[in-house]
Amino acid sequence: MSWHIREAVRHIAAGGIIAYPTETVYGLGCDPFNGDAVLRLLGLKHRNIDHGVILIASNFTQVESLLLPLPLAARKRISARQQGPVTWTLPCLQEIPVWLRGKHTSLAVRITDHPVAAALCEHWDGPLVSTSANLHGRRPATSALEIYNIFNAALDYVLHGACGTGQASTIRDGVTGKILRQPG
Repeated sequence: MSWHIREAVRHIAAGGIIAYPTETVYGLGCDPFNGDAVLRLLGLKHRNIDHGVILIASNFTQVESLLLPLPLAARKRISARQQGPVTWTLPCLQEIPVWLRGKHTSLAVRITDHPVAAALCEHWDGPLVSTSANLHGRRPATSALEIYNIFNAALDYVLHGACGTGQASTIRDGVTGKILRQPG
């Protein structure tokens, strides 16, 4: 495990907020079950709690315990290789905190194949919050330099690396497969 991944995980465990590259743009992340950290992250972005956040994971097993049981067809769809990054809205357990799901009864989940983001989830041993690194409604950061320009010293750690497409992921309903939002 690289020193940088260990350092990022150390900050997450301490309740910190980090920035890290994903297959789309730089993301802001923290421990999804630390309400204070998630609320601090939402405050930095000027984002309303009602929207909820995306959880990123390196595999479906990392988020499965947060969800209602899914039909086999939905599980296969989510596990299948997608063309481009896909965020799935999945029915979640009622006790999932509002700071994660917002006003919804579903949870937004993306299984990442980005090497840095996946390694981060693997070494954290679970899902992480993954919301675009920007002020709400503004263009997301695609480089560490942009992260520093937007958030200055407000973040606890910046994990450097290359981002993917620079566009938001496609959002799909995990049960029906219906596209809810496409990038662009």
